[in-house]
Amino acid sequence: MPPDKPLAAMAGIHKHFGGVEVLRDVRFEVFGGEVHVLAGENGAGKSTLIKILAGVYCDFQGTIEIDGRRVRPRSPIEARAMGVAVIHQELSLVPSMSVADNLFLGQPLTNRGLVRDGEHRRQARTLLGQLGIEPDVNRAVEDLPIGTRQLVEIAKALRHDARVIVMDEPTSALTAPEVERLFALIQCLKAQGRAIVYITHKMEEIERIADRITVLRDGLWVGTAPARELPTPKLIQWMIGREVESQFPRHQPRPGPVLLRVEDFSVFDGSRRGRPLVDRVSLSVRSGEILGIGGLQGSGASELLMGLFGGYGRLAQGRAWLDETPLAIRSPRHAIRRGIALLTNDRKATGLVLSMSIVANATMADLARLSPGGWRRPRGEWAAAARLGRALNLRAASLGMEAGELSGGNQQKVALAKWLQTDPRLLLLDEPTRGVDVGAKHEIYELMNQWTSRGIGIILITSEMPELLAMSDRIVVMHRGRVTSQLSREEATADRVLEAAMGKQMENLAT
Repeated sequence: MPPDKPLAAMAGIHKHFGGVEVLRDVRFEVFGGEVHVLAGENGAGKSTLIKILAGVYCDFQGTIEIDGRRVRPRSPIEARAMGVAVIHQELSLVPSMSVADNLFLGQPLTNRGLVRDGEHRRQARTLLGQLGIEPDVNRAVEDLPIGTRQLVEIAKALRHDARVIVMDEPTSALTAPEVERLFALIQCLKAQGRAIVYITHKMEEIERIADRITVLRDGLWVGTAPARELPTPKLIQWMIGREVESQFPRHQPRPGPVLLRVEDFSVFDGSRRGRPLVDRVSLSVRSGEILGIGGLQGSGASELLMGLFGGYGRLAQGRAWLDETPLAIRSPRHAIRRGIALLTNDRKATGLVLSMSIVANATMADLARLSPGGWRRPRGEWAAAARLGRALNLRAASLGMEAGELSGGNQQKVALAKWLQTDPRLLLLDEPTRGVDVGAKHEIYELMNQWTSRGIGIILITSEMPELLAMSDRIVVMHRGRVTSQLSREEATADRVLEAAMGKQMENLAT
């Protein structure tokens, strides 16, 4: 049972941006020794509420109490001194600096004005050892895998001895073993009496670790309840304001003839030494079919899609046919001309230009067709973006606003709009619902059903096992660049996919 008094409490929180009220009379509290999930769709106000607690936004109405004392943090440094640490989805590490330097950035250990680098390294190893990792603390953060960077960010919070730790989508880039390590760490932090505020769009994570759940919708407090009293259907109804008949609405597939056939397809790194990133993969996709690709981080699945899209140029080798016509893709431009589109797994880095407008992002891949004779046709671009926005149920104040101002779900819709404008025959979707709330996920699933009903073939990569099993008509599993299993919809189970993703079936075949 949690103690009688919360470690942190917020009450009567109001927040405006200009003339728009984004939070209205919101309340939230978290006790020591609990994981309190803050849930809601993108744009519900979760990030704004957390930024108020973290001292990022100071111009708000309402009260904050930490350890029963009324406070008003005026900066993240002040909030951290009060015991509040936030681990953002977009990491705050400095990529070019070492692991040790990042952990002590802003608060170095000194002796008579000299920085104690040796002590930095010693304490860094101790902190990271608590997380079960032993990276070279002198190594630049940019050279680390994304999952390890996430754990370094968590180590920063531990270093400041935070009592209230906010984790915003902490597993979005972690492998399955790293997720297990994180959940074990969370249990240790609970046992120490720390309070964990956890934000995630993954229902299986909420079911697994939440003690209590608070739901926001459109800037309003909807309710707070123990997790056992909020089963998934009721939680979704609280979040989106309506019931959803099925979390994964996969319609009955009617696959047509083979659309794409690939044989002995490989992708090499720049050195062409060692094991290929993708090693002699063979597969096929029918029109109107969703082919799921399963595998752990480093399986080569994303490299396979990028290779098929021409992103690796001549580093990709093998034979491929589209509609039984030989396919030689050496650049994304060639792929687009042949009717292939790739939604990458990082919309902010490679999917969108966040500083450009919705119109510019939605039409950039098809400007040649929208600009006959080389002359831009702004009216035609706006008309195309408006048509796509209606089809995707895009929520935006104006098509002229920057893509970076949109919620995560609406950003993903703009990235999808860019490729739908090219009228693709084959859609390569790499983590299409990553960082997207449950309502937007459901809309994307319905769109996938619409596309396959029109005969579009889809190759789907997703790290969410329920999504992979429910939305795929067939599943190909990869491990270290090779295919280890091909499963029909009826054969596919979580255990079988995970076993193949760990290379077990390949080992059995070898013996």
